[in-house]
Amino acid sequence: MASRAEFEAEIERLRVREKAHTRESDAIAAARRRLPMVEVDGGTPIVGAQGATTLLDAFEGRRQLLAYYFMWYPGRPAAEQCEGCTWNNTEVTNLPYLHSRDISYAVFCLKKKRESRRYHDFMGWRMPWYSAQDSLDVLLVGRRIGMMHLVAYVRDGDRVFETYWTTVRGVEVADCSLALMDLTVFGRQEPWEDSPPGRPQGWPVDGSNSRLGGRPIPQWPRIEAGFSDDLTATP
Repeated sequence: MASRAEFEAEIERLRVREKAHTRESDAIAAARRRLPMVEVDGGTPIVGAQGATTLLDAFEGRRQLLAYYFMWYPGRPAAEQCEGCTWNNTEVTNLPYLHSRDISYAVFCLKKKRESRRYHDFMGWRMPWYSAQDSLDVLLVGRRIGMMHLVAYVRDGDRVFETYWTTVRGVEVADCSLALMDLTVFGRQEPWEDSPPGRPQGWPVDGSNSRLGGRPIPQWPRIEAGFSDDLTATP
């Protein structure tokens, strides 16, 4: 407990660090924009809602593309699919801001189309969804296939270039809920956080931190609204 004056004084001291963090984040983004880029075959095949297509087509005519590579567990029910990828992509609900900057966003699922497409529909997502399973050796060359990745591309006419990629906690940039949690007095409530003694930290980082009742958290509103999570049903 503190007086308002004491509280505001502590906030001002913390604000100095926050502003330094913001400036460093801006500097890192500037360095990211100056990275070299590597050409990728724009004709690399992927499968979309209308069938066979290409990496170049996933740009939808825009200059840039952000592709989220979604982990997939074939043959498993919806409740057992990747909770982290589900969390992140549930947050990506509105694309017009990206589109206004000539950026397309799409999910490249790591497995075949049929089951994963039904998952996309069950979740009520509206972003473009592709199966990239047959081209992962090209699209994720040198990286661990099976992990989530967020990859940035740019095109020059029909030529496509990869400009940046990240994985694991790097894909948190797609999410705002964790950033908002970080503003609260309890934070993410996960054991790794440096929090004062006695604060709740009951969300271990083992997958259960993104689940409730045995399934990814964002699935519950869809179930409660009556949407079927049967991934084997005929469309």
